[in-house]
Amino acid sequence: MADTWTTLEVESAEPCATDVVVITLVDPDGAALPAWAPGAHIDVDLGAGFLRQYSLCGDPGDPGRWRIAVLREAAGRGGSQRVHDLVRAGGKLPVRGPRNHFPLVDADRYLFIAGGIGITPILPMVRRAAAQGRPWTALYGGRSRNSMAFVDELRAVPGGDLAVVPQDEFGLLDLPAALGAPTERTAIYCCGPEPLIAAVERESAHWSPGALHRERFTAAPVTTEGGAFEVVLQRSGLRLEVPEHESLLDIIENAGVAVENSCRAGICGTCLVRVTSGEPDHHDDVLSDDERERGEVMLPCVSRARGELLVLDL
Repeated sequence: MADTWTTLEVESAEPCATDVVVITLVDPDGAALPAWAPGAHIDVDLGAGFLRQYSLCGDPGDPGRWRIAVLREAAGRGGSQRVHDLVRAGGKLPVRGPRNHFPLVDADRYLFIAGGIGITPILPMVRRAAAQGRPWTALYGGRSRNSMAFVDELRAVPGGDLAVVPQDEFGLLDLPAALGAPTERTAIYCCGPEPLIAAVERESAHWSPGALHRERFTAAPVTTEGGAFEVVLQRSGLRLEVPEHESLLDIIENAGVAVENSCRAGICGTCLVRVTSGEPDHHDDVLSDDERERGEVMLPCVSRARGELLVLDL
């Protein structure tokens, strides 16, 4: 089902924090849904051209239900507002997935850091670590206590150390204290707004390579910097010039070739395309280090070419 659209029924749509609604999805015929692991997300078609990705935050052991949580973002592009205004119990939603660009790796211990709605992929990870008997620490920050979803569920997970830090009561998360002393075989997982992720990257720079795993819900600054190059769209038979300050995705679309996309910021993976020749210059937050090194796929919304020519399977 990962690449196939199907229509699920909304079993419930209930608020769980200020401006956060939890949507539970089921198969209309009661069939089991595809298995998923912590870190996975689904694509949701909200209609009117709104395609969005939401992390699964329920129980991977429940084959009958998928759960997502959506923050209403007043300054967003309108997708979250459609969820809050239009999605109701008994309704239907086309979905695709699950996919996982943020898998939980095997480690001796875990440090989870979440900000706001970034708790959604982290919650199943905390539960998985506890189920495996691995020591875990979770730092969860938010604007206010009322805005922070799933606090009670996190408190119910055994075997770890949880710090709930509403900013209006305690200020920002104390990242220098949490990340000051690296520990071996510890995996750091971070999800949240860009300032939090940038701070975690900065404070964990002295940790072992590969210790930090992060997923952005908002984009890092997108760059179109890099020299001009040419791209050949193999199946379409087109050869196009990509100027220095224009995105590869824009050039492809302007030539009339459709590439499914959503975030246009390198954080969702929707526009992933196969590279048949040439070396990509990756600027996304989706691909693993191994995938980047192999150079077999790329995200044209933010990535470019290291050489003068790139050939894509389009």
